[in-house]
Amino acid sequence: MLWKYRKLLLSGLGYTLLFTVVCVVLGLIVGVVVGLGRLSSDPFITAPLRAYVEVFRCTPVLVQLVWFYYALPVLTGIEISAIGAATLSLALYGGAFYSEIVRGGVISIDVGQVEAAKALGMTRYQLMKRVVLPQAFRRMVPPLMSQSIMQLKNTSLLSVLAVPDLLYQGQVIAHDTYRPLEVYTFIAVVYFAVLLPITLWAKRLEVAAVKES
Repeated sequence: MLWKYRKLLLSGLGYTLLFTVVCVVLGLIVGVVVGLGRLSSDPFITAPLRAYVEVFRCTPVLVQLVWFYYALPVLTGIEISAIGAATLSLALYGGAFYSEIVRGGVISIDVGQVEAAKALGMTRYQLMKRVVLPQAFRRMVPPLMSQSIMQLKNTSLLSVLAVPDLLYQGQVIAHDTYRPLEVYTFIAVVYFAVLLPITLWAKRLEVAAVKES
C-alpha cells in the first residue's frame, strides 16, 4: 500500500533532513555567538542574551512555531512563510541550547590553565584559540550531538504549519488511505532508522571524550 506513495515519503524525508541540517547549522552559529557573548562581564551584553536563552528554553517549541507563524507577522507587519517561520523558530530554539553547551564547555576549563596563559602574555584571542577552545570543543561534542538529534526530532512538529516534512506527508497518506496504523508505524520506523546510527555515533563520541578527559 505504501509503495505507491514512495515519492511523497521520500520527499517528506528529504524535507526533514534538509530542515535538520539547516536548523542545526544556523543554531550552532547562534549558539556560539550567544554562548561566548554570555561570558562577557558587561551586563548590557549578558542581560539580553540571558533573556533570549531563558525565553526559548522555557517555552515549548510547538508554541514557538505557532507564535512565529501567526503572531510575528501581526507585530511586524511582514508576512512570513511557513518554511521561514519554521526555520527561524527551530534555529533560535536550538541556538538557545547550543549556547549553554558552548558556555558550559568554556567555563569547564581549569582556571589554572587560563591564568598560566595570561602569565605568558597571551591576548584574550590567543587564549581562547590556543588553550580554551581546543579543550572545550572536545567536551562539547557529545552534548552538541545530542542536541542535534533533538533538533531532528523537533522537525516532526513542522507538520502543524503544513510544511511537507515526513510526518505531514504521512498524515496526507493516512487521510487518503484510511490506514493510519501502517502509515504511522512506517514513519516511526523511518525515524528510528535515521536516528539510531546517529545516536550510536554520539555515544561513541561521548565515550571518547570521557577517555580523553
